[in-house]
Amino acid sequence: MKNSLAIIIFAFFILSGACKKEKTLPNIIIFLADDLGYGDLGCYGNPIIKTPNIDKFAESGVILTDCHSGGTVCSPSRSALLTGRNPYRSGFFYIHGRDTYLKNEEITIAELLREKGYETSFWGKWHLSTLEKNKVNQPGPGDQGFDYWMGTTVNAFDGPKNAKKFILNGNPVGEVDGWYCDVIVDKACDWLKNKRNKSKPFFMFVSSHEPHTPISPPEKYSKIYDNAKVNELEKGIKYGQVTRPRKDISSNKKEYYGTVSQLDNAFGRLMNTLGGLGLKENTLVIFTSDNGPETPVTIEESLGQWDDPIRDKCFGTPGNFRGMKRFPYEGGHRVPGIVSFPGFIPGNTKSDILFNGTDILPTLCSIADVDVPSGKVIDGINAFEAFLNKKVKRDNPVIWFYPNYGDTYFRMPQMSMRNGNYTLIGWLPRKPGSMGLQYWMANYDPDKFELYDIILDPSQSNDIFKKQSEIVDSLKKEMIILWREMRDEGLAGKNIQK
Repeated sequence: MKNSLAIIIFAFFILSGACKKEKTLPNIIIFLADDLGYGDLGCYGNPIIKTPNIDKFAESGVILTDCHSGGTVCSPSRSALLTGRNPYRSGFFYIHGRDTYLKNEEITIAELLREKGYETSFWGKWHLSTLEKNKVNQPGPGDQGFDYWMGTTVNAFDGPKNAKKFILNGNPVGEVDGWYCDVIVDKACDWLKNKRNKSKPFFMFVSSHEPHTPISPPEKYSKIYDNAKVNELEKGIKYGQVTRPRKDISSNKKEYYGTVSQLDNAFGRLMNTLGGLGLKENTLVIFTSDNGPETPVTIEESLGQWDDPIRDKCFGTPGNFRGMKRFPYEGGHRVPGIVSFPGFIPGNTKSDILFNGTDILPTLCSIADVDVPSGKVIDGINAFEAFLNKKVKRDNPVIWFYPNYGDTYFRMPQMSMRNGNYTLIGWLPRKPGSMGLQYWMANYDPDKFELYDIILDPSQSNDIFKKQSEIVDSLKKEMIILWREMRDEGLAGKNIQK
């Protein structure tokens, strides 16, 4: 066998009496929330939102306090999770579209596990290609390693209930009655009970819509938070140092909080099903989010150009970190990360070791005794030791991008790079005139920087750029090299117009 971790796992199952072929490999579940902030769960310190099921799950494993998504928005982070590669390498500079989707030549963890003998299934928001074949013929979950799948191209913008355009194994399902997280969890539970091949280990990827907009949970959840105590507690919630609207949107907070509780309930039902089937003891479960929490729109107040009432229900928090969804600051990509693996990860523990979304593929490969793909750069590493709060060795820094134009109300940096305790923030020069986004990215390097000691200054409030010239010079070189390398790979073959 290729590594000691796989040997330990196999030995565990043999010594525990689980020596049949179907028991030699652990089952694997990834549960991905959408726009769930680092500070939105009870077990991460939220004083308002009730998440008893996720909190109980956290007691069975490890809470990662330095867990990150592979991107700061939806599609890039999903690409990173499935491929182990920085999403820029795969061409995901923002979200999927007609010319941007997960190509067949990308190798996913689902494909690798299926080759190993796993049965694989996907449930929920895909957002890596267009699933409706009558619109665009792009690879879907079935082409990327999933034996059985039911999903939507994006999320629930037709409304959170009664209008889900689900595709089942390539065929339209039609409208599905129910809220998104409830529908996909019910279908996933049914698959676990009745449809999977019980002679095989399984890999399940559950990708929820909640708490992404539009937000409208059942009243039984929202009314929990419709009281004076919640109103007072919300005054102390932090929103990543990002400007909130001056207009009064406070009546909407119960909707967001209720949606997170609804998500918690759905996750609890999945875990109860797992336990009821006697599968918990040999299943690795990862619960995380695709990026930081969404912000309400405030640009209409300053420029009179844009309003989006749907986002007025966004009350997610990144905790004490700076930035929200899209921002390369910590709040844009530091997310909840909880991992349970009985017998291998001690329960009720915490780890402050960095774990990134790109690490999921190589880490799962090590657990399943699968070779990491060759021929393509894999940015993630086998970081299983992070689950045990043990240091892991990285040959390269971790880097995140968000290719905003930088010339609107969303004035923010485009990239962030973590190396040890230090985080370097990089700004591209302002985009000239009407120049296209891809041309701008292809021809410019960051020319403005900020530096933070993320351990001493987690809120990124004290820029030490001018005090650490030697460190800055070294990190700047690394950032520019990585930026050019990943950007150029992602833009290769594209007809870039100025």
